[in-house]
Formats: sequence, C-alpha cells, structure tokens
Amino acid sequence: MRPITLTFDNGPDPEVTPGVLDTLGRHGIRTTFFVVGNRLASARAVSARAHDEGHWIGNHTWSHSLPFRERSDDAFVRAEIDDTQAVIGDLAHPDRLFRPYGGQGRLDGALTTNAAAHLEKGGFTCVLWNAVPGDFKDYDGWPATALAQVEPLAWPLVVLHDVHAAAMRHLDRFLGTLKDRGFAFEQAFPPDCVAIARGRATEVLATGVVSDGG
Repeated sequence: MRPITLTFDNGPDPEVTPGVLDTLGRHGIRTTFFVVGNRLASARAVSARAHDEGHWIGNHTWSHSLPFRERSDDAFVRAEIDDTQAVIGDLAHPDRLFRPYGGQGRLDGALTTNAAAHLEKGGFTCVLWNAVPGDFKDYDGWPATALAQVEPLAWPLVVLHDVHAAAMRHLDRFLGTLKDRGFAFEQAFPPDCVAIARGRATEVLATGVVSDGG
C-alpha cells in the first residue's frame, strides 16, 4: 500500500464542506482542512463538525488575497496568520498547522520567507504540498490530473478545495479510484512537505522546493 494525504483549502463553505465531510466519512478518511479566517468567522459550525469527526483544522490566512511574496509588510503577514488562528481557537491542532497561499499552487523559496520568523516564534507547523490538480479551475478534469500527479510520488500530499460544488461531485469516485490503485490514506503529512515543524525550520524552508515525498 502506498501512502497518500489529502487536504482541503479555502473553506469552510456552508453548502460544499458538509458534502465533502459526508464523502470522507463514507470512505473512513480523515484529513486536514486549511481554513480561511474570514470564511471561518461566518461558518464556524461546519469546521466544528469537521473537528468533531476527527479532521484537523489548519490556518490558511485570513483573506487569501495575496501570497506573502507579493506583500511582505510585517503587519499584513502577522494579521493574516494571527487573526485566523484566533478565530480557529479551540478547533486548532496542537501543532498549530499553517499553510501559505501559493497562488495557483506555486512553490518557491519566497513563499514562506516573509512569515518564517513569525511562524517559528509562534510554534507553528508550516505544511506545503506536492500535488495541486487544479480542481478550482477544471471542475471535471481534475481527477485525471490528480491521478497523473500522484502516480510517480512516493507519498503524495494533494491539495483540493472544499468550495466548488461542481468539482467536489467527483470526490467520491476519485477516492474509490485511489483505493483501487493501492493507495492508503494517511492524515499525517509527508516530511518533505513540512517547511516548519512545531516552530523549528526544516531543510524544506530554505528552498520551498518539495521532493517526491520519499
């Protein structure tokens, strides 16, 4: 069996996220939802349900407006992280999970540079990715893209988005296909996708480059 980790970004959505949770529940899969603070503030009950069902809740900035590489002022960076963490409150994972906004899934050394010191000081764990199939723009074609992306990876970490109903209607079939291909779902993250672990920088932080998860 090959490990695979699924994560969901940009929610919660009061209409879409419950259906995602239903699907994950049918398959017995636990994952991480990286929430946007200003969405969580108005849909907390959905994330509370996810938490109660064993999923992890992580921080995906307050506004999801600009990658930190494009706006580096300290006040903006701190507010994007801290305001969201405050709203997450008691739903937070003990490792204070955080995922930066990459902008179309882009990974590079500048992605976390402006926030690294603040994340380290706050004891955060910064989680990146190695598979972004683009469900946010290709509602019907993303499963095929995802399968092609994960196939060569030793431990894929897939980023999906629980905010597009048209895309998530394919989730059940996608999960079934992964099982048929011998993947085993893990809630943990591949080490090569973790840039900061409980406030301590890893080798991934310096480059922002993620390997194949091996």
